[in-house]
Amino acid sequence: MSPRIGLDVPTIVRTAADIANTQGLEAVTMATLSQKLGIRSPSLYNHIDGLSGVKLALAIYGLREMNEQMSYAVEGLTGEDAVYAAGKAYIAFARSNPGVYEATIPSQSQDNDEFKAVSEQLLGLIINLLDSYKLKHEMAIHIVRGLRSLLHGFSSIEQKGGFGLPYQLDESLQLVLQTYLSGIRQMCIEK
Repeated sequence: MSPRIGLDVPTIVRTAADIANTQGLEAVTMATLSQKLGIRSPSLYNHIDGLSGVKLALAIYGLREMNEQMSYAVEGLTGEDAVYAAGKAYIAFARSNPGVYEATIPSQSQDNDEFKAVSEQLLGLIINLLDSYKLKHEMAIHIVRGLRSLLHGFSSIEQKGGFGLPYQLDESLQLVLQTYLSGIRQMCIEK
């Protein structure tokens, strides 16, 4: 069976992203994709390797988009200003792309070379943001893990409606990032 003209992997991934962001990642199925694209489910298999292939492509797409948005946010900035901008861009991405963001959290994707490359590109961006602290590579990895945990935790709790008190979330994010960076500065002084 030949592929449908006009249907390609980027179209499938963008459609999956739309479904994930509006209905949730669990709503991304071959049936919902084919219905949204106006085709029969078997036609999708001419372009992509089943649902696992869709979710892998969605994860890669999400990491690329996040990397692009974070790179744009930090353009021309250095040091703590760049870290603040990157953190805010990360949260903004998760807010505006909740389903795609969820897809970026590793699972089976870790064994895929393209997923690894895009993940390493994002990791490299964040390590470069921390360059002004002159951290050894191993310590930089630990610091990046901490930052990612902080940002992921914040965005996950926000997405689940866990911040119910009437205080501005962006102010909370700013304070958390200030505290985190203050800890890194203190660590660098003490070493």
